[in-house]
Amino acid sequence: MSSITSAKQMAKALRTSLAAQQHEITHSAALELVAQQLGYKDWNTASAVLPESSTPIGIAFDKAIPILRIFDEAKAREFYLDFLGFSIEFEHRFEASLPLYLGIDRAGLKLHLSEHHGDASPGATLFVPMHNIAAYRDELIAKQYGYGRPGIVEQPWGLVMEVYDPFGNRIRFCQQ
Repeated sequence: MSSITSAKQMAKALRTSLAAQQHEITHSAALELVAQQLGYKDWNTASAVLPESSTPIGIAFDKAIPILRIFDEAKAREFYLDFLGFSIEFEHRFEASLPLYLGIDRAGLKLHLSEHHGDASPGATLFVPMHNIAAYRDELIAKQYGYGRPGIVEQPWGLVMEVYDPFGNRIRFCQQ
């Protein structure tokens, strides 16, 4: 569960990311957007409901960060950054000519993409709970990506939209 502290951190990260793309917004506008992403009507509602802190007691796990195998850096960047709209958190190579390990993020979903053969197997499926799936589908369709036009299918467990990356991995977005 999110806390007020983590929601404020998300708003700060959103402002920073947008500023890097020459889209300035106020802190209050960022808080409103984060509240909506978390499923609340507005920031006042979110701040009334969210706990002050999400400090775990005892054993607790943070969000898992899946590692997906990639084979072509340019295709990975085209799919994950240009099409899906992720931002780069970090890039790592042991040397300039060695395989890439890339951390990406979008709206709290973190993924690691790796060209290292031992890190992951191609053909993975990720199940990603989310909000506002129709808006995301519309955003993706508007980009007119040549290798996919995802649709939404209603399942007993929610609205599902699947996308396939160029390396055989599938991301199954679901709004419950």
